Amino acid sequence: MRFRKSIVLLLLLIFSRSQATECLTGAAQVDKYISLLQGKRVGLTANHTSLVGDEHLVDVLLAQDIKIACIYSPEHGFRGTADAGAHIASDKDPITGIPIVSLYGRNKKPTAEHLRNIDIMIFDMQDVGLRFFTYLSTLHYLMEACAEQDIPLLILDRPNPNGFYVDGPVLEPQHRSFVGMHPIPVVHGMTLGELAQMINGEQWLNNGIQCEITVIPCKHYTRQTLYRLPIRPSPNLPNMQAVYLYASLCFFEGTAISLGRGTEFPFQVFGHPDYKGIYSFTFTPKSVQGASNPPLKDKLCYGVDLRNYPESKLTSNPHIRLEWLLDAYNNFKNKGQFFTTFFATLWGTTRIQKMIEQGANEQQIRDSWQADVEQFLILRKKYLLYE
Repeated sequence: MRFRKSIVLLLLLIFSRSQATECLTGAAQVDKYISLLQGKRVGLTANHTSLVGDEHLVDVLLAQDIKIACIYSPEHGFRGTADAGAHIASDKDPITGIPIVSLYGRNKKPTAEHLRNIDIMIFDMQDVGLRFFTYLSTLHYLMEACAEQDIPLLILDRPNPNGFYVDGPVLEPQHRSFVGMHPIPVVHGMTLGELAQMINGEQWLNNGIQCEITVIPCKHYTRQTLYRLPIRPSPNLPNMQAVYLYASLCFFEGTAISLGRGTEFPFQVFGHPDYKGIYSFTFTPKSVQGASNPPLKDKLCYGVDLRNYPESKLTSNPHIRLEWLLDAYNNFKNKGQFFTTFFATLWGTTRIQKMIEQGANEQQIRDSWQADVEQFLILRKKYLLYE
């Protein structure tokens, strides 16, 4: 009996400690920011990932008698179901009646009219730590618009699930686009709260203007935290395997190859009809929610299945894995049709495509960006909020 009681006490101690050190998002720490919102007309830039436990931030704020004047939604829409790149119209939330302004339609930056009735803006969305994930670009334009209209911006920070490493070339200015607006590596290892401070500090907003920002940091989060997302951040990142593989497989978006959009396992496979006889795994992209017209739709693709690639390898030895891209290129029959112009846009440079075409190996390609990464690591130190 005494032994059994000791085991119970030990389990309670372990549980209490795990609860005490559970990572808390900025949004979950309502007591730290609610006073900033009381009596004000609040704008909320959010989507389906803006959760406090099982509740949406909209419901949490309304329960606290906060007046939400308008919601602003990013790529994939407020409910997170729209295709990548799909034009999204402004709308009205059917439950609350709050107007929704799309920041991924006619305007990617709020206009002065969009912000006319706003006293303070909140930004709360789950990022995945890759330069080309467009929630960062939405934050940039939001900061710029708020700065121009003298509206303070409250950023409720969230952990970066890929925050434990930095990798890839720094974006070159001539390749700036909505999937890459800042001279940072592909994998930057920062939260959006930290990046907002960097955007201000490095004067990356139009004409070097500054946005008045307040960041509510995460609690019990460090750069070594393996934070597991409670909800998919976008339609085609359905699980942590996809989130971890994203940095290596997203470049197939700039090629003739399918990476599984239109299947149940996007960003966990890659393939093409011409790989018949080379790879044995097969899949057929179909029209589905979040990928209504996927690349190679209705075509049988032969390729590689990475669903069972050990997650421990992805987290213990994190880096952009080029072997799959190099194998796919080397095994592709018509190499002149392998790359599209979007490939350089994703990388932020033409250098990588040229090196692949010239037969460079993975180490040579990785060596080409190491100096950039080292300089970035020095630059970002003054903007970090977490160990």
